[in-house]
Amino acid sequence: MSLRTAVAAPFQQRGQESMAESELVVALSLDRDWFSPDQAERLIDVATGQGLLELADGEVAVTFDPSEVEIPEEFVPDESILQEQSTFEKLLDKVVSAGTEKQTAVAEINELQSELGVTIEAAAVVYARRRGIDATEEAAEAREELKAEA
Repeated sequence: MSLRTAVAAPFQQRGQESMAESELVVALSLDRDWFSPDQAERLIDVATGQGLLELADGEVAVTFDPSEVEIPEEFVPDESILQEQSTFEKLLDKVVSAGTEKQTAVAEINELQSELGVTIEAAAVVYARRRGIDATEEAAEAREELKAEA
């Protein structure tokens, strides 16, 4: 959630859905003083990798409506959002966002993994889908990871 919030804030403040990449770096680093310029660029890379941003010709565009994101007044993103999430972590975030306790989800996904004899990512995809959560993108990522390991 905090990655989405950090991405949405500058766009929401400006009332825009796209801006120059350099403008976003300035907004995240100098205007808000959340990150160094290098960290702001890293955030753009991570957010692009997660499908929150699209880059084209030096322009950065959000792939969601930033006005729908609630940004707490005292919000300051944690530097941990600069790390890319694994496929499992992305799925776990979706499951938790849908209302399942994190500890419960992890335990049940581990149990499902043992029952099915599959990777943790595959078990998380099945777990999410059984709860009506779209895991299409993560399923494709899990398949690609398996192909890369083979």
